[in-house]
Amino acid sequence: MESTGGPYLNTAALTSPVGIARLLQMTFGCATFSLVAHQGGFSAAYGTFCMFVWTFCFAVTVFIITCEFTHLHSCLSISWGNFTAAFAMLATLMSITAAVIYPLYFVQLGCYPIGCEVRDFRIAASVFAGLLFIAYTTEVFLTRAKPGQVTSYMATISGLLKIVQAFVACIIFGALVNDSQYSKYVATQWCVAVYSFCFVVTVVVVAFSVTGKTALLWFPFERSVVVYTFVAVLLYVSAAVIWPVFCFDSKYGSPQRPGLCAKGKCPWDSQLVIAIFTYVNLLLYVVDLAYSQRIRFVSHL
Repeated sequence: MESTGGPYLNTAALTSPVGIARLLQMTFGCATFSLVAHQGGFSAAYGTFCMFVWTFCFAVTVFIITCEFTHLHSCLSISWGNFTAAFAMLATLMSITAAVIYPLYFVQLGCYPIGCEVRDFRIAASVFAGLLFIAYTTEVFLTRAKPGQVTSYMATISGLLKIVQAFVACIIFGALVNDSQYSKYVATQWCVAVYSFCFVVTVVVVAFSVTGKTALLWFPFERSVVVYTFVAVLLYVSAAVIWPVFCFDSKYGSPQRPGLCAKGKCPWDSQLVIAIFTYVNLLLYVVDLAYSQRIRFVSHL
């Protein structure tokens, strides 16, 4: 453990703007899952996902606050700046997803049949879930790289976009396994290979940045990431052309949603979701490529 050369406790971890944002995250997160667990209730995969998001983000936030307040992060063999920046972005995405899903599936205006007390608890939990998202967004805003500032890679626009790209890919994978019929054609299987390859490499880039091991590689990591981003753009362009053709062209699929498709179990719906988020990720990789020309990697912050 490196010597801090100062007080054992870092009060700035609690009193700085970022520290205050994290304290609010801890408070809002605890309030959200406590309200749901106490009376609001949850069920099915959607409710379980929301509870996982709130408890996971709460636990990691408490860990970050504890480490920064006690200087224990100096004992960890990771790039602390990259780790906190990556988690803040991930928590922002996860919390906004839960803040949308929970009220969509569990909140109603009337009391029947759940009762007015349960309804009120669910509304309160939804409000705190929204505040939790705002708190994490605030941290991302406060810690993002400023022009001319030397900072961790994951705090740059390009680094933050890596988290968003991986998150969007997870949405695509979720739609793929939901009866998307991607194995019907070799062309759509190619699209799945594109999504998988780009997701894996993006996660590897994030992992190397967070662990601070980029300097140990035998090849220039910075240049390799830029080359990979360019390749990812080309791959996603191919998927953005192929997937809609083989899913929505009348020769291979259906231009319109079949009338007999059950809600929530229709392959056409999954194919549409995949098409939309394919274009979303393509745009993210293009923006990432543009920003990657203007940054320099710092692995030890």
